[in-house]
Amino acid sequence: MKKNFVLMSLIGSVLLFTLDSCHSKSKKGPTDTYTSGTIPIAADESFSPIIEEEINVFENLYPLAEIHPRYTTEVEAINLLLKDSVRLAIATRTLTEEEMESFHSRKFFPTEIKLATDGLALITNRSNPDSLLSVRDFRRILTGEVKAWKEIYPNSRLGDIQVVFDNKNSSTVRFAMDSICNGKALTTKNVSAVKTNEQVIDYVSKNPEAIGVIGVNWLGNRNDTTNLSFREEVRVMSVSAGDIATVDNSYKPYQAYLFYGNYPLARPIYVLLNDPRGGLPQGFSIFLSSDKGQRIILRAGLVPATQPVRIVHVKDE
Repeated sequence: MKKNFVLMSLIGSVLLFTLDSCHSKSKKGPTDTYTSGTIPIAADESFSPIIEEEINVFENLYPLAEIHPRYTTEVEAINLLLKDSVRLAIATRTLTEEEMESFHSRKFFPTEIKLATDGLALITNRSNPDSLLSVRDFRRILTGEVKAWKEIYPNSRLGDIQVVFDNKNSSTVRFAMDSICNGKALTTKNVSAVKTNEQVIDYVSKNPEAIGVIGVNWLGNRNDTTNLSFREEVRVMSVSAGDIATVDNSYKPYQAYLFYGNYPLARPIYVLLNDPRGGLPQGFSIFLSSDKGQRIILRAGLVPATQPVRIVHVKDE
C-alpha cells in the first residue's frame, strides 16, 4: 500500500524575466510591446482556470497590457493561429509538419514552448463506490467493448456506463483517441460530449452511472496548499497502467505522480507562438515560463515545465 503522498514546490530561482516596455515597433505593423498593447490569444477551454489567473497577474504587473483570451477547442485555437487571427495559442500538442510548412511558406517561424504537464482526471459520482480503473478497461469502455459497470465491477448495482467529455473537438477527446485508444474511434453509444469542463462536472455530480474526463486543473481545492485534495462535488478515480487496477498500482493525478510518471493519463501543455515582431504575445510567453508564471501552474496542481522543483514527502494520515 502506498503510505506517503508527495508534495512538489518550486525551488527558488533568479527571475530572468526582463521586459522592455519601450520596445520599438514599426508604424505599419502591430504597435504592442512586450508589456503594453491589446492582443487576443486562443486557448483550449480545458486550461481556462490557469490562463485566466496568469492573465490577471500579468496585467496587474503591466497595467498597459490587455490580453483578451478566447477559450475554445484545441482544433479552433490552432486554426486561429494558422489564420494569423492570434499570435499565441495554448494547446496540448505541437504543430504538425503540414501546419509548420504552412507557416514557413509565409516566412513565419513559430516557436513551441512546453509550459507544464497536465493530467486527465476520471471523475465519478460521489455515490459510486468503485474508485479504481485501469487504462486497459477505460480503453474498452471508450471503444464500446465494455458497456456496463458490472462488466468491470461484478458487484456493482449501476447500469450502463456513460462517459462524458467536454467537447468533441477538444484536446481531451484527441488524447483519448490517440493515446488511450491508439487511434481507434470512440463509440457513440455510451460516449458523448457536452460543451465545457464545468458542464462535465455538473453532469457527473447528478448522474451516478457517469464517468467524466476532465483536466485536473478544474478539480483542485484551492484551500489546500498541498494539492492533495479535490473538489467535493465528484470523486476522482485512481488509474492504473496495469491490466488490472489494484490499490497498490493505481494513482490519482497528484502533482508528484505526474512528475514521476506514475499517473498514466498525463499530457503536456504548450505555448504555440508566432510573433515575429516580438510584441506582447512574446512578452506574455516569457512571463508564462518565468518563476511567477510557473508558480501559478504549481498552485493549480500541474507540473511546471521551465522551473526546477523539489519533492517534499508528506505523511499520509
